[in-house]
Amino acid sequence: MLSKQEKIILKVLGDLEGNSTPEEIAKLSGLPEVAVMRTLLYLSSKKLVLVDEKAIASLALTKEGEKSLDEGLIEKILIKGIKENIPLSKIELTEEERNIAIGIARRNGWISIEKINDALSFSLTNKGIIALKEKTLEEIALEDIHKKKIVNDNILNILIKRKLVEKKLDTVRKVFLTELGKTEISKGIEITEEISELTPEILKNQNWRNVTLKRFDVSSDVKVVYPSRKHFVNQAIEYIRKIWLEMGFREMSGPMIDTSFWVFDALFQPQDHPARDMQDTFFVESPRFGQIDPKLSDKICAMHEHGGDINSKGWGYNWDKKISEEYVLRTHTTSLSVRTLSTLKPEDLPAKFFSVGKVFRNEKLDWKHLFEFYQTDGIVVDEDANFKHLLGYLKRFLNKMGHSKIRFRPAYFPYTEPSIEVDIYNKNKGEWVELLGAGIFRPEVVVPLLGKDVPVLAWGPGFGRLIMEYYGLTDIRQKYMNDLDMMKKLPIWIKG
Repeated sequence: MLSKQEKIILKVLGDLEGNSTPEEIAKLSGLPEVAVMRTLLYLSSKKLVLVDEKAIASLALTKEGEKSLDEGLIEKILIKGIKENIPLSKIELTEEERNIAIGIARRNGWISIEKINDALSFSLTNKGIIALKEKTLEEIALEDIHKKKIVNDNILNILIKRKLVEKKLDTVRKVFLTELGKTEISKGIEITEEISELTPEILKNQNWRNVTLKRFDVSSDVKVVYPSRKHFVNQAIEYIRKIWLEMGFREMSGPMIDTSFWVFDALFQPQDHPARDMQDTFFVESPRFGQIDPKLSDKICAMHEHGGDINSKGWGYNWDKKISEEYVLRTHTTSLSVRTLSTLKPEDLPAKFFSVGKVFRNEKLDWKHLFEFYQTDGIVVDEDANFKHLLGYLKRFLNKMGHSKIRFRPAYFPYTEPSIEVDIYNKNKGEWVELLGAGIFRPEVVVPLLGKDVPVLAWGPGFGRLIMEYYGLTDIRQKYMNDLDMMKKLPIWIKG
């Protein structure tokens, strides 16, 4: 069955003996040209018309080309000004045009340049004087293009390079009735009114019995509409925050620029050990030093030097308070975990906290490493917590992030024992990718901050690679390329 617009167009084509253009059909039918083209596609799919398209290349003067045709090429304007002894700065050219014109005129041998008293002096050569009286090949070509004449390819390439001429590609369409279309017309076409929606009035008056309902092709292509939304990284951050909140965690926050005390020392990372450089730290030049709590620093100092009042030997070196006061860009959000531990009281336990924030490491950029990325830390402070609980929390989190292929490996960190690293399988790369480190805080970390030894489960995954996995990105740097087309087409973050 044909729609009203299809009937109108077929009738117009029949009146024109089956040969026309979309523009002519639109004019005779009174339909918008966009509607005509859309309807022609429908008719073409039904084999009733044939739409023949041809791409025709043409040349056109750019705005600069039109200006050069009216006022002259910039090199001609330059040498004319030199002949009339007009100072270069007074010649009606921009500084950029003047420099280009000098280059062209000098290359053509139209001018000579001398240095007199540290100033450049320009004069016309014999070629330059002749050039003022004659048209150049470029000028002749501009006139020919304006008159739609054919020009030499070499000159044309020069004009295109100078952005005086541009190539345009125009699509010319012709419409023909097919034999099937002619047969359809021969049967007689009756054009009746159609409606595309049923209103309450039509239903009430039962007028729907007397009208034709417009047919819709649900299989036809429609324009893709992209909804407005937050950046996909922010979508992931909000989702991760929601996971922890639903699991009963409270959010913690803190500074991105912090002292080495909170980033390293409170985590029992020795000042004279390679572990201190494990995360390739960015140090802050100004201000270089910050303040730390003297009472807390004494406890950390004792723990580092001899193990304090617990059954530990510490690291056995002279702890330097000045090193601890150095400002750094935090290398992990675990600094927030130890800050939070230092504020807890016995009546606050058990407690569960999480954080989501940026961290900074002096990494070499590649497909899976950035020097600035997001991390989500978590701690569970509970007398009854154990290693199985730690694995359970991590597995639960990663499952909610859409990952079922997970593996746990033994690892070493200065501030946790036992310690593990967690990998996820990247299907796009076909390999296991390290995601996070985790463990149970050592007494050397917990006792100075909390006042007693309580099991503290701790972890800190960077989730950039999780985002890569979900969106099928092959390079972590794609997250920050601001490719609008890519961001529009990426799916909305839905997990769980």
